[in-house]
Amino acid sequence: MLTMSTLPLSGFQRGGMSVLIRNNVHVAGQGDRAIVFAHGFGCDQNMWRFVAPAFEAMFKVVLFDHVGAGGSQLSAYDSVKYDSLQAYAGDLVEIGRELDLRGAIFVGHSVSAMIGIFAAASDPTLFSELVLVCPSPRYIDDATYHGGFSAADIDELLESLADNHPGWSAMMAPVSDNRKDLAGVAARTLILQCRDDAIASTRVGEYVRDHIADSELVVLDATGHCPNLSAPQQEIAAIKAFV
Repeated sequence: MLTMSTLPLSGFQRGGMSVLIRNNVHVAGQGDRAIVFAHGFGCDQNMWRFVAPAFEAMFKVVLFDHVGAGGSQLSAYDSVKYDSLQAYAGDLVEIGRELDLRGAIFVGHSVSAMIGIFAAASDPTLFSELVLVCPSPRYIDDATYHGGFSAADIDELLESLADNHPGWSAMMAPVSDNRKDLAGVAARTLILQCRDDAIASTRVGEYVRDHIADSELVVLDATGHCPNLSAPQQEIAAIKAFV
């Protein structure tokens, strides 16, 4: 894996800090196209350790940490700025531009699925395919939608995480409603859902498929919300068949 010392550090700066340093970006592999892996809520790029290496022979593999997670520069975290997913999407666009990515493949787990959708809308040249792993455009139930949680459930979750995951876990992604944004997705899209996922059920996956034109849903024979860890070979096979 290429380390930060071998990556280009010129270009986009925020407060004198390269975006590649700020987001702890690592690049490995080879190929004309890139595949970008984005981790989910309360995680970091290590979430992809069983999946990403399988693509290094075919693609330039890009891994990074969202600000507030993993090896990112925690000093870059601003609770006001990062109270919405749009700020994280902006970081993703900056990373893509710094690495000169065009027509890349985006693989986003959990809340990063929506971050990827926002990034693709902001810069349509960045990603030609989206792979949304256990996505959810809204986690809270309402009269016509089953997200899996009540508002009280989410309040309790945020309270339990607040002391353990500063920054990333404090942002308001779990209570946002991004269902209307699905209709604007133009990239080819694969949705991967686990057969038994307490956080994002197959009903959520079906909803996402039904609201993204020409998207494909694959249900993995896996339990839990992190097939990257529980069923990496199934996930790898599904992504390779799609791309």
